[in-house]
Amino acid sequence: MSNAAFALPEPDADETGPYALVGTARAKPGQADALEAALLAMVAPTRLEDGALEYHVHRDRADSDLFLFFEAWASLDHLKAHLEQPYILDYLSKRTAYLDGDMKVNWLKMASPYPKN
Repeated sequence: MSNAAFALPEPDADETGPYALVGTARAKPGQADALEAALLAMVAPTRLEDGALEYHVHRDRADSDLFLFFEAWASLDHLKAHLEQPYILDYLSKRTAYLDGDMKVNWLKMASPYPKN
């Protein structure tokens, strides 16, 4: 799957904040630990990518099969480049082995001022 498979919304002309998203992924029964390992394996290399501002993976405390990820990028182009990285393409091609359904992504537009000062 390439980034073309994602419907990446264009930022509005007046946006000044990062290009961000929050997503969820639900593991198939018995696959939560494997999914967690796959998601965590992407954290360190992603954080080293040009334009990566934030990249976090969370596991729900009450539902251990549910994962949430948050990403903030300097621009849409940085996210597009991320989605073409070999390790991301590898995960995307294998994700159905772990996931119950597919990842759900919400594309965010920052409402508060950025940066925080």
